[in-house]
Amino acid sequence: MTPAWRSLLSHRTLHLPSLLLWVVVACAGASWLAVARLQQLQAAFETDARIVHRLLSQRVVQHDAIMATLALLQPAAAAGDNSTSPLPRLTSVYPQILAVLQRTAQRDWPDALQAELATAEATSRRTGHAAMAGLNLAAGHYYLVLAGVPASYALYIDLRTTTPADEWPMDITTSPVRVTLERGGDAFVVQPGRGDLDSGIRTYDFHKLLAAPSQPLDVVARRSVGPPELPWWGMLGWCLLTAALWAAGRALWRQRVARQRAEELLRLGQVARLNTLGELAAGMAHELNQPLTALLSSTQAAQRLVADDPPDLNTAQTAMARAVEQARRASTVVGRLRRLVERPDLAGQAQPLALPAAVHDALHLLEPELTQRGVVPDIATATDLPTALAEPVALQQIVHNLLMNALQALEQVPPAERQLHITMVRADAGHVTLSVRDHGPGIPPEARQHLFEPFYTTRAGGLGLGLTLCESLAQAMGAQLTLAPEAPVPTQAQRGAEFVLTLPTAPPTNDR
Repeated sequence: MTPAWRSLLSHRTLHLPSLLLWVVVACAGASWLAVARLQQLQAAFETDARIVHRLLSQRVVQHDAIMATLALLQPAAAAGDNSTSPLPRLTSVYPQILAVLQRTAQRDWPDALQAELATAEATSRRTGHAAMAGLNLAAGHYYLVLAGVPASYALYIDLRTTTPADEWPMDITTSPVRVTLERGGDAFVVQPGRGDLDSGIRTYDFHKLLAAPSQPLDVVARRSVGPPELPWWGMLGWCLLTAALWAAGRALWRQRVARQRAEELLRLGQVARLNTLGELAAGMAHELNQPLTALLSSTQAAQRLVADDPPDLNTAQTAMARAVEQARRASTVVGRLRRLVERPDLAGQAQPLALPAAVHDALHLLEPELTQRGVVPDIATATDLPTALAEPVALQQIVHNLLMNALQALEQVPPAERQLHITMVRADAGHVTLSVRDHGPGIPPEARQHLFEPFYTTRAGGLGLGLTLCESLAQAMGAQLTLAPEAPVPTQAQRGAEFVLTLPTAPPTNDR
């Protein structure tokens, strides 16, 4: 036998599934909003990064075009200028070009740059396109060398003026995106970004070489998304909306359950009142039938005596005959009333029932009373409990009355001591038992033998018909209701009353 349903009627347990459903829906919706926001930020980041790559690639490709133009036109340096003299018009048109160097057969590269520029020139002559030299990414400077005949040219480029501010897709000072040009472990910061790029909840990266083989700089964009950028207000609004819907659903569910419980209690009360009325009428018919029978016998005797008296025999005989007629009529009416209110044979209406389900339905109806008294029933059900054979309404009324009597008994003890034990076990091969035991004050010894008598009660204001009715209903459907014997010396843990309902088991079904 294993205990179960310890918190069957606890509001927390009953509300747990719907509460978990709300938590799942709220978290799923909030997560969807957060993911959608992250995807939106990622899409914007990738779009801006691609625009940045395109703009920077256009500028460095422009450098290649300038170099190709110089090699084709072969412009000479200004008269009187040495080999380091810039071409004035070119540097004024392109601010990112700080200087233009020219090497001819008569002029060599400046001494300080001779080795690097010569190496780059050789590389350019071998590859057929310009080559980089003197790369200083920390300062944002490098040389671009193109070998030509009869002259070779070198552009001294400043990366700080390469960024097209008028076409830049982001605000360089406030954007959270960090943009750098990197090569060989060195980096030139095009856009510093803001915030810690390694402490966010999500980090986006973009890497792509510039679209110029002569200037293989890696465009690196990095962006970190921090918690403040999530749609907290939208997530909170979704949670509040789902919470409001959950509360409304709970209210509607409670209203529906309360209405169903009220309807079931009303139906059960009507059946109980009809059964009580039948019990009362049957008792009254039994009690009235005896004096009426005596009256009939007396009037018949009086009639015979008066018949022997000479004075006014006809009148006396007529009066006595009328009395006998009325008495017989009264006896007939009482007999008809008794036959009318006699309870049908419930044994013929019995059907297989799951006893735990019947107990659960009764506890559901009594949930407000249990909550009001602070009683949590302790229910134990045998694992091999067979199906009982009972009439559904009668069984429900018996269980309801036994539980209600137990709750009324528990009102007489402090709330901390209120315990209600319900046990369902197999009694023998053909019966199951339902035991309802309270931890109340118990039943006095002198009252135990009178409990099932009509109109006997130990409770003020009681009619004394509840247990009588339960016993009659149990007997009518082939069951038995008894009061368990009291322990010889009851302890504090053994006090209270225990009623045992023994029901026949349903015959096994032959499934083919």
